[in-house]
Amino acid sequence: MNRRELMLLLGGGMTGAHTLRAQQKAVTVIGLLSLFSPPTNLDDLGRGPVHQGLSETGFIEGRNLVTEYRWAEGHYDRLPALAADPVSRKVELIVTFGGTLPALAAKKATSTIPIVFSGAGDPVGFGLVGSLAQPGGNLTGFSNLAGQLTSKRLELLCELIPQATVIALLWNPDNVAAGEGYIGFMQEAARAKGVQLPVLKAGTEREIDTAFTSLSQLQVGGLVVEADAFFISRRQQLVDLASRYAVPATYEGRMFTAIGGLISYGIDNAAAGRQTGVYAGRILKGAKPADLPVQQPTTFELVINLKTARALGLIIPPLLLARADEVIE
Repeated sequence: MNRRELMLLLGGGMTGAHTLRAQQKAVTVIGLLSLFSPPTNLDDLGRGPVHQGLSETGFIEGRNLVTEYRWAEGHYDRLPALAADPVSRKVELIVTFGGTLPALAAKKATSTIPIVFSGAGDPVGFGLVGSLAQPGGNLTGFSNLAGQLTSKRLELLCELIPQATVIALLWNPDNVAAGEGYIGFMQEAARAKGVQLPVLKAGTEREIDTAFTSLSQLQVGGLVVEADAFFISRRQQLVDLASRYAVPATYEGRMFTAIGGLISYGIDNAAAGRQTGVYAGRILKGAKPADLPVQQPTTFELVINLKTARALGLIIPPLLLARADEVIE
């Protein structure tokens, strides 16, 4: 091999190494911290929509974006360690799913890495941001109006079964974001509708079973299931028990009614996920979280499962049926 050939070979190797380093540098790594369990498909619980939003801003998973997932599987006590891990790996941004507590865990883990939260109930009240219009700090995102929507589910259940005088609330005491103030708010909403609201506590699978066995003794006519990540992870158990005990129940989203739940009302998770991804992409391109206002949902979904209603012997009021965004036959 002559000197010219050697120089060309070395030059080509150097160029290849430089190209590889450039490609590696061009890949953005983000973290996604979720209270949920790993979904069975990309569209479940917002994971697919958030990447849709990211792709709209030029960040495509598998091409120039890598996402490190951390799933708490409904266990709130796992959040601190799961939040600390992507921080230690120096990801460029963290997206949180599943309410206020994942966002709080991420905020405690870092004050420098940008955080976009999805589904926080009261971002100002829990200290995630200074204000909705001017978040300040390294967090911004999307609220889910959790308290207001749960009271709306109570109203819908009262409309569906006006003869009920006792409607129970299934509540997870481990979800400190839905604390005593939340319970007081719901009891006030129940008084306004003229019904009693016993609170059934459940933070484990066994406690869910126990809560349902108490329905008959309490003469419960209906059940409101609180918006909670653990309950989402146990949604099949909840829907099956509601069927077994023949209790009309209302839930936070279509993931319940799709598997046999009676009625659900909540935010459009796909829309919220896509918007979260767009925000994340804007920040990765240079926008500051402090300058991006916290958004509140504008799209809500009322889903009614007619098959379940018939099994319970219920006739859906025509006005309620007309307001439904989706009716499952």
